[in-house]
Amino acid sequence: MTRDALVMSASRPIGPVGRFLRPLAALVVLGGTLLFVAGPGCAEQGIGDPCTPEQEYNADFLGFDEKEVNVESKSFQCRTRLCLVNHFRGRVSCPYGQSAEGQGPPGGTNCTIPGSDTPIVGEKLPDSDEFVDTRRKSTVAAQCVDRAADKAVYCSCRCADINGQRPSDQNFCDCPDGFQCERLVTSIGQGNEGLTGSYCIKANTKYDPTTACTQGECDLNDPSRNCN
Repeated sequence: MTRDALVMSASRPIGPVGRFLRPLAALVVLGGTLLFVAGPGCAEQGIGDPCTPEQEYNADFLGFDEKEVNVESKSFQCRTRLCLVNHFRGRVSCPYGQSAEGQGPPGGTNCTIPGSDTPIVGEKLPDSDEFVDTRRKSTVAAQCVDRAADKAVYCSCRCADINGQRPSDQNFCDCPDGFQCERLVTSIGQGNEGLTGSYCIKANTKYDPTTACTQGECDLNDPSRNCN
């Protein structure tokens, strides 16, 4: 079963570093259904360039879910202006995750806002030191070996509509060598059909819910599962 929901994003403070999230719009898709909306936009250059989603500059953002797709438009990091998070778990900036107490793995460090020492701490109730999620607290999951950031998070663009077509009244890009045009967004609600359709993804990285994240998590202390 799927559900449609429309949510507006806004700039807001992210903690003691005194920074603000840059204005952005994004969409999150669960089972092909839009949960968080983004504006379209696509340039051909820069497809595959690495990007760090804006959500990771929020000190209480504990990471993405591999069952979801997130398409962040107006990304200042991407020449395509679009940062794709394609069925990815955790935080790009913290490949090995951290415990509920905010501690990194043995030999590693805790998760922080990119470019700062500000720790990632789970959301707390207003005027309280109590966590909103008392089970998860500050847990950040480690990335999946088979869907680590280099395979699932990068600059992309919209390459076809929901029917696999490219109508002349819409903007599309051509996927370069090593990429394929894959349908990721199938339902976003009436009036926003221009955001549905396909995006360029790296070849051989199509999400399969029966096999995704079955090869273990990134492990700093296991060379075979090192994700740096």
